[in-house]
Amino acid sequence: MSTEDRPHPGEVTQLLSDWRGGREEAGSEIISLLYRELERMAGSYLRNERSGHTLEPAGLVSELYLRMMKGSSVPYQDRAHFFAVAARQLRRILVDYARKRKGRGEERFFVTLSGLEGSPAGMRADDLEALEEAMNELEKLDERAHKVVELRFFAGLKEDEVAELLGLSRTTMKRDWAFARAFLISKMGPATTA
Repeated sequence: MSTEDRPHPGEVTQLLSDWRGGREEAGSEIISLLYRELERMAGSYLRNERSGHTLEPAGLVSELYLRMMKGSSVPYQDRAHFFAVAARQLRRILVDYARKRKGRGEERFFVTLSGLEGSPAGMRADDLEALEEAMNELEKLDERAHKVVELRFFAGLKEDEVAELLGLSRTTMKRDWAFARAFLISKMGPATTA
């Protein structure tokens, strides 16, 4: 998505402020305003899925909308925080989906995790659960590195976009990325986190 296609960050921050202030329709306006970016994020999750996968980016964004609009409190502070929460929710939707498939005896659920290692690897539902656990550990250890992974790897944003959203220099973002990558590989092993 080109820079001119993106909504101005101040516009998103203002809508988030309105939403926190009790204007409920601001939540729907944000989702509508950021729909293309959210659909792109969902697409990056599903891009290298096994053939015949039943989820599509639009369906994933719909499920995301329902989860993010649920509840009375609006914790989103700014655009970066909103996208970090969206990335986390997308990951949880896929983990929940994998668990349901596993419960029906459909053991294999492939999610391609490229970018942590050189080549893509299919993951089973158990692997997705282990990844979720490793991400939770990373969040406790280094919250900023966790956000970098959510935005860069899971949300599919480019290095410059992540650095801008988190207010980091590109060098700091890359250092956080390298740390998080090494941490996840140490927890998951290079074969499963590829």
